Amino acid sequence: MGSRTPLPTRRQAAKALVLMTLSERPSPPKGGFAARRLIAIDDLKDGDIRYLLDLAEYYAGFLRRAAPAPRRLAGKTQINLFFEDSTRTNLSFELAGKKLGADIINVPVAASSVHKGESHVDTAQTMAAMGAHVMIVRAKEEELHRALDKVLDCPVVNAGAGKLEHPTQALLDAATIRSEFGVLEGLTIAVCGDIKHSRVAGSDARLFRRLGAAVRFVGPAELMPASDQFTDIPRIDNLKDGLAGADIVMGLRMQFERMDGDGRARAQGFFEEYGLTHETLKRAKPGARIMHPGPMNRGVEIDGALADDPDRSLILRQVFYGVAMRMACLDALLTRGE
Repeated sequence: MGSRTPLPTRRQAAKALVLMTLSERPSPPKGGFAARRLIAIDDLKDGDIRYLLDLAEYYAGFLRRAAPAPRRLAGKTQINLFFEDSTRTNLSFELAGKKLGADIINVPVAASSVHKGESHVDTAQTMAAMGAHVMIVRAKEEELHRALDKVLDCPVVNAGAGKLEHPTQALLDAATIRSEFGVLEGLTIAVCGDIKHSRVAGSDARLFRRLGAAVRFVGPAELMPASDQFTDIPRIDNLKDGLAGADIVMGLRMQFERMDGDGRARAQGFFEEYGLTHETLKRAKPGARIMHPGPMNRGVEIDGALADDPDRSLILRQVFYGVAMRMACLDALLTRGE
């Protein structure tokens, strides 16, 4: 009797469905979007999350084919107001808006009236009065986005808030995982490194769990969140146990600029004990994938050879889905009900 072709696993079938039916479909996915802002993952209902994931995959199809996307935001004005330095997030939002036809204003905060004593809220209100349809804001202050949401008529999108939230990063991370595994449900995701100072860790943990993944934090005790935060997420202080059985290993950058005192002193010996390498990744499931929101400290939290390994690393795919997901977020927020 001839050998039979093995049936695809549930995850393989789900992945094929995601990539074939969404990326190639000629029209956006059906579904509604209720959120009026995107400041935190909890601003989104489950239906909103599913819609954004599907819409991001739809736009990923245009990006893969290098085809022009529908200019859904033609005539809309997008203001990128970054009170904190960022390169990839700012450029990702700018490119996303441009691909959808929006007019983009990047505010040069370093030369703005903030340095003349104007408050962040006053700056944002001034920019919005110029005709903003959406305001993308990044800031160290964790409550600024909520304050802006109370005074601005346009939607506010959180592009990073202190150590609190980075919702579009979490959404693009989920889209990346979905493109590789088809679903997040049933996956085990180990988030490793400087969790205490990471805005990404919090948003990722909230979103991944809502999508059915098991999440664990891995790293030294001094880099874990406060004891009253994320009380239901396991904390593991060694890679052997922390990576065991993981499908995804998410490395996090050491946030030296957010640490008290000499933050860089904490990096001494960190790589030897917690560094992600091909060898340490063997402790995870066979075929486990590595991710990192960037920018990376090579040789501190992750080995360059692993980060660049196309068979194990999804890091550049995260960058790709950064544009696709932010296209989805802008489209969903600015065309609600159209």
